[in-house]
Amino acid sequence: MKLQQLRFLVEVVDNGLNVTTASERLYTSQPGVSKQIRLLEDELGVTIFERVGKRFTGLTAAGLAVTERARRVLLEAENLRRVSAEFSDEAAGTLTVATTHTQARYVLPRIVAEFTRLYPRVRLAIRAGNPSQVAELVQRGDAEVGLATESLTASSELVSMPAYSWTHKVIVPEGHALLAEGCLSLQVLAKYPIVTYDPAFSGRSRLDEAFTRAQIAPNLVLTAVDSDVIKTYVGMGLGVGILAGLAFDVERDKGLIAIEAGHLFGVQVTRVALRRGVLPRNFTLAFLELLSPQLTPSAVLAAGRGDDGERDYSI
Repeated sequence: MKLQQLRFLVEVVDNGLNVTTASERLYTSQPGVSKQIRLLEDELGVTIFERVGKRFTGLTAAGLAVTERARRVLLEAENLRRVSAEFSDEAAGTLTVATTHTQARYVLPRIVAEFTRLYPRVRLAIRAGNPSQVAELVQRGDAEVGLATESLTASSELVSMPAYSWTHKVIVPEGHALLAEGCLSLQVLAKYPIVTYDPAFSGRSRLDEAFTRAQIAPNLVLTAVDSDVIKTYVGMGLGVGILAGLAFDVERDKGLIAIEAGHLFGVQVTRVALRRGVLPRNFTLAFLELLSPQLTPSAVLAAGRGDDGERDYSI
């Protein structure tokens, strides 16, 4: 039995039993993947995949058990490589962080600057996507750290921890009529066209829930995944903006006025996620602590403990 065979098996399963896609991701040939899976089945003496002709159509009961254990073996093999890398050179390597545009644009620059000063030989890669894509990148092992406000608690394959909280702000151009309305309320907001996030981003679900509870239909004229796009169109007079408060800066966003809206939409929590079973490297732990002081190495490792209270080290 070879680790390569287990990688091929897991990759096929993770790509919806599509051997062609799996082989492309593995940079090998489709016949090579099929052959190694057949050899694995022969060695184990079980049928892993249900088939129609040469096409995989599902996992057998034995296949489900084998795949689950194959994932564990691969994670432990990855952990062994990480331990080796830590002891051979604890300050070099690659750290890939998957996150949304808002976090990448407004939160990470300060963190990245300090991290690269402390770890100049670590290559830091930022991969942007929507929250579901962020979760998928971490689950697949294509990113070590995920950072988003949504989606990171939905998968049992991830361990997620709160990093920091924030609230929404309503933004308008200077002199806008909303500024003369007095106390900001959902009823007042509903009087104006609204520019805000796409439903998958930056606490948008909280906005929808608030209007629904109040039985008010907001006039959404534009949605975007990018806070800068929202601010641009608000500045053009297209509507009133609702965005993450951390995306607004008084000095940078001259000509716009921000009004606190936490009392309308609540407090949002941005979370970090790591793949369950993967041992974080020392520089990864350092990055997380820079992101949020509460994410100390001991706290992050504690998040991977089992129910028996023993330290698992497999977050």
